Amino acid sequence: MLELSILGFLAEEPLHGYELKERIKALNGHVRPVSDGALYPAITRLVTAGKLDQHTEPGTSAAPRRILSLTETGREDLLERLRHPKQAEITDQVRFNTILAFLRHLPDRHEQAAVLRRRLEFLETPASFFYDNGKPVRAEETGDLFRQGMLRVARATGQAERAWLKEAITRLDQPS
Repeated sequence: MLELSILGFLAEEPLHGYELKERIKALNGHVRPVSDGALYPAITRLVTAGKLDQHTEPGTSAAPRRILSLTETGREDLLERLRHPKQAEITDQVRFNTILAFLRHLPDRHEQAAVLRRRLEFLETPASFFYDNGKPVRAEETGDLFRQGMLRVARATGQAERAWLKEAITRLDQPS
């Protein structure tokens, strides 16, 4: 997801490493912080693969800054990652939010809708944090106040997300 975030933010505009790190941090929040030890090797891999270009500009009051920009190869990679997200990127909420953050870069509305349909299909499959003999446990079926809270919040969040997904898919399926 780190590489997707790098490609996605650089599709919007060239940035230097610190600005890029701050944007990724804002997107992921405290749930999945990005360290220099992960970010800069990922940038190096993308530069080596020809997906990013870099040049140096003078710093305002400090050392020169390395400015990163997306190459055409990087743009193609971004679009491919958006067209065909891995299953974990569909099922994990934080990862899916990263997909959503950049899905507008995918120019085909039908391809955008296909990604949303995959998420909707996942959310419509009965699931729970807890199971009893292989059957998902619902909030009303547990006597544990705290597990009940988890399940009620998850159900409300899931209902809201499913409603938005259905609305977005309907809009994307309409002729432009």
